[in-house]
Amino acid sequence: MRLSRGAWALIIILGVIILDQALKIWVKTHFYLGEDVPVTSWFQLHFIENNGMAFGIELGSKLFLTLFRIVAVGLLSYYIVKICKSDLIPVGYIVCVALITAGAAGNIFDCMFYGLIFNNPMPPEVAVMFPDGGGYASLFHGRVVDMLYFPLFSFDWPEWVPFVGGENFLFFQPVFNIADAAITVGMILLIIFYNKYLGVSLDSEKEKSAEE
Repeated sequence: MRLSRGAWALIIILGVIILDQALKIWVKTHFYLGEDVPVTSWFQLHFIENNGMAFGIELGSKLFLTLFRIVAVGLLSYYIVKICKSDLIPVGYIVCVALITAGAAGNIFDCMFYGLIFNNPMPPEVAVMFPDGGGYASLFHGRVVDMLYFPLFSFDWPEWVPFVGGENFLFFQPVFNIADAAITVGMILLIIFYNKYLGVSLDSEKEKSAEE
């Protein structure tokens, strides 16, 4: 059975959110804050939390960021419904928008509910889900859980290099999660392969049908 455009979008969104939340909850309840577990020489699970946007970037107040995410996901969801109905838009473009939407939605759960359902113990204790004493923050003020860390390589800058001479450079430093990765992959694919569809009018099909 061939899946519809809307079914593909829904599967991608739900799949990313479920995987993202499953990994976050597992890390939150099995790792203490700051714990680092090497998986390979270039990949580690490193548990941190942040109040900001993707890759730990902070912009504005916590409440503003949470509300902004909710509005953005609402608008993106509405946009997906529209583009799924248009034959002018390829499935690949819909997949990209679905990945971005899923990533934004995944981090919303952290912001909205993690402060309510988890405590915030001091290391080396790990967090407890639904603790007797209540959570560590109010609704909309939870912290985003990050854990994927890829220190691929490092080197020392030569002393003669201005500003950074003698300092160590590590690539790749940001710690992120599956939701962040979904947003990044969706954006990169969108820009590289589907940027020409960003300005497509979804009403052009109706106009074409009316002319015929």
